Amino acid sequence: MAEPGTHRGQGVKISSPSTQESPPYSPGLAGVPAARSKISYLDGHKGLLEYRGVRIEALAQHSTFVETAYLLVFGELPTPAALAKFNADLIAHRQIKFRITDLMKCLPEGGHPMDAAQAAVAVLGMFYPAKNVKDRDVQYSSVVRLLAKLPTIVAAYARMRRGDNPIPPQDDLGHAANFLYMLTGRPPEPLVARVLDVCMILHAEHTMNASTFSGLVTASTLADAYTVVSSAIGTLMGPLHGGANEEVLLMLKEIGTPANAKPYLQRQLAAGAKIMGLGHREYKVKDPRAVILQALAQDLFARYG
Repeated sequence: MAEPGTHRGQGVKISSPSTQESPPYSPGLAGVPAARSKISYLDGHKGLLEYRGVRIEALAQHSTFVETAYLLVFGELPTPAALAKFNADLIAHRQIKFRITDLMKCLPEGGHPMDAAQAAVAVLGMFYPAKNVKDRDVQYSSVVRLLAKLPTIVAAYARMRRGDNPIPPQDDLGHAANFLYMLTGRPPEPLVARVLDVCMILHAEHTMNASTFSGLVTASTLADAYTVVSSAIGTLMGPLHGGANEEVLLMLKEIGTPANAKPYLQRQLAAGAKIMGLGHREYKVKDPRAVILQALAQDLFARYG
């Protein structure tokens, strides 16, 4: 299994108060390397993002999400045989227990999907105990179940919120295509499935972000993988992290029309308020993922309008 960590550098040392001079305070640990990483690397000034030394542009063009997940977990690209086994294991574990489905049916229809995902992932740990976290077989089975079952959980809750029954996974579909099928009840067109697959590649890893840090802190207590991921999901949903995407949609809805955009921005700037979706803590040039996403959006627009 891969060694946990995210930024290249020395670990953070926290000192108790003493007569000695206190270390400099760095709000938000800005500029403070908190761990060494073999997993990913980014350079915000050059617009560079790598997974295990492989540029994100190459993975988006030539890889798949399942292959990229293997690369991140095991530290190397798989052989055809290893990839086939990994993919077969993922397919075999897509189903979720009916009791997990029943639990999600008890959640409020108006509840936030991230809350439902966090609760369901935590429950997975009760059905698949994985307390021996240093055992390689336990690590592997936890990784496989999380990768395989999370799409099923998310799609099931999305349908339940609309009053529809969940759709079981379909084994002859790829990872992204199966998720879209469970969400809509229709096998997606290849272009749509490929676009989602690339989107998942682009969001698979991003060094020491807040949710990764949260997960690492939880993992440092030797909590099981389901507890670790559940804690990371809780951190991810905040509006200053993954929840910023949702805030952008709400902002666009509030703006309404292009004519309202400039007055809206002027009001936000005058009030000193945040403009969601603009700027990035790490990237001082264009986010390399945004370049790829824009091209994908143009492909979809050209095909579907």
